[in-house]
Amino acid sequence: MTSNTSENAGILSMKNAIFLAGLALGSYHLMVVSGVIAISTMPMRVTHVMLALSLLFVIKPASEKLAGTKLNTALSLILIAGLVGASIWMLTRWKAIAFSGGMTTDTDLIAGAIIIAVVFEAARRGIGLILALITFVFFMYPFIAPYMPGVLEGRGSNLNRIIMVLTTDTQGIYGIPVGVAATYIIVFTIFGALLSNFGAGDFFFELSVRCTRGMRAASAKSAVLFSTLIGMVSGSAAGNVAVTGTVTIPIMKREGYEPHQAASIEAVASTGGQIMPPVMGAAAFIMAEIVGVPYTSVMAAAIVPALLFFGSAFMVVHLQAVKSGIAPNEGAEVSDEPLSKVLINGSPFIAAFGTLITMMLMGYSPFMASLWAMVVLILGDIVWNRKIDKVFFSKLVNSVSEGARSVVTISAACAAAGIIAGILGVTGLGSKIATLIDLASGGYLFLALFFTMITSIILGMGLPTTAAYLILATVVAPALVKLGVPTLTAHFFVFYYGCISTITPPVALASYVAAGIAGADVNKVGWTAASYAATSFVLPFAFVFGPGLLMGGTFIDNTVAVLTAALGTFAIAVAIIGALSGRLSPLLRTMAAAAGLCLLFQGWISGAIGLALFIGVVVMDRAQGPKSTAGEAL
Repeated sequence: MTSNTSENAGILSMKNAIFLAGLALGSYHLMVVSGVIAISTMPMRVTHVMLALSLLFVIKPASEKLAGTKLNTALSLILIAGLVGASIWMLTRWKAIAFSGGMTTDTDLIAGAIIIAVVFEAARRGIGLILALITFVFFMYPFIAPYMPGVLEGRGSNLNRIIMVLTTDTQGIYGIPVGVAATYIIVFTIFGALLSNFGAGDFFFELSVRCTRGMRAASAKSAVLFSTLIGMVSGSAAGNVAVTGTVTIPIMKREGYEPHQAASIEAVASTGGQIMPPVMGAAAFIMAEIVGVPYTSVMAAAIVPALLFFGSAFMVVHLQAVKSGIAPNEGAEVSDEPLSKVLINGSPFIAAFGTLITMMLMGYSPFMASLWAMVVLILGDIVWNRKIDKVFFSKLVNSVSEGARSVVTISAACAAAGIIAGILGVTGLGSKIATLIDLASGGYLFLALFFTMITSIILGMGLPTTAAYLILATVVAPALVKLGVPTLTAHFFVFYYGCISTITPPVALASYVAAGIAGADVNKVGWTAASYAATSFVLPFAFVFGPGLLMGGTFIDNTVAVLTAALGTFAIAVAIIGALSGRLSPLLRTMAAAAGLCLLFQGWISGAIGLALFIGVVVMDRAQGPKSTAGEAL
């Protein structure tokens, strides 16, 4: 009994320590971004990495077998002590190193080596072995470059120079990715936690269900809407599935969807939440910083592809219901309150999002806009509930702690990406990779895009979106820019494939989580989800060849691009499911697929061919006569 009591007390004290550490990390960054604490860029990033990775080592065990053991505790404490000691040393030395033009001492190099080693372990613990290995491969390149064949051969570099570049300035570990994590991302994760703890999830679910009541596939469509709304603030496809899938997947199964279909729909919808403005996933903030454009420009470019993605998802679930004979129903149960009352109850959340969007459109920075959105949310809750009590303060502090804790794995990915970016910069490897893609494609843009797509999907497998994009942005995107693709378009291209890598077999993180909730076969869910999101594999090509989809053309170009792409995504959805008003023959499915591709690839001739083909599909589908599937409601 005494042993159990002391063990429970130890677990409780550990939970309290993690909670307080998260609260301290979140509070510190809120004060930094709000201007309460004035601090230079380098010290702020060093402090962020020190605090975030230290917290990660407390939260994440060295391995599942070692979880809860004294050995794991000892290993974590050694890593934390090394990181804290080395970081404090860097905080005392960074200014002297900068003013001396990069002159370092042996102690500086030892501290830098410790930080690099700790980042490798943080990447392994926080993200997985894949990211750690990819980072290690790039880290080793300067030492093996003289022995590499062909264009990959280089002069190489020594260990001291590599350590100096990676740890003593803002080119490596403390570069742009970590800077974004320490400002934009942590503030938005806290904002997301506030929304969750103050009841935004219940409001979004109620709203989603009400918007789809009476439709065919009501539960699946409400799942798409719900996952979109939650995904905008979660920033993680797998995390979004974990939050929303426990609610939506059982409802879809009750409506008549097979377990693997319900899981696939949830995985696709959750993945798409990261590309939906106004609050896209963490990678979008990093993109804005790397490309050097305002976040509002990223939002504006993302809106049409995001709407096409979710329009395609809506059509897929509807057509699957048609094919499976699922009749219209009321979907999930909701309260008897009128919609107006639901909207009034959700007014704090609506006001918070309105503040966020308005301030960003007015030119305020995303983190300043999110700070004021949090203030509006908190004040709205106080006004609506008319009380400030223990529960209110508990929600407040829990949100700050939860939001800060959710950023630690992202920070590990950002630090690892800093190593890759630093190596690419010091060795010129980035331009060599761009040259390889250029040579392999023979200068043909389509082939270069195809090779980039394959590379992006492979590098993104097994990685969260943020980590995948960070690698792709530093390794692959420059190759497209070299071939004349606009910088923002090139980054959007790899960003999309980084997103959908979470549902692309054989390693599909979002599909794995959804399969576990649905009790379905993992591989079946992965391949079904990939087929449901087939439009996303084509869409990036479409906005490279048709800049109107990213709002980069004239008004007429943009309008035509949107209309043809919308019809194209619908045609591809018809081809994927094999149903329109009923089941389609293989010939009609092939025609629908060809029509969709022609419509997506912008051009008057291809558009006319695609339109003619799809009209043919519709006419022949109607000519087949009445279908056996019940129900006619959309």
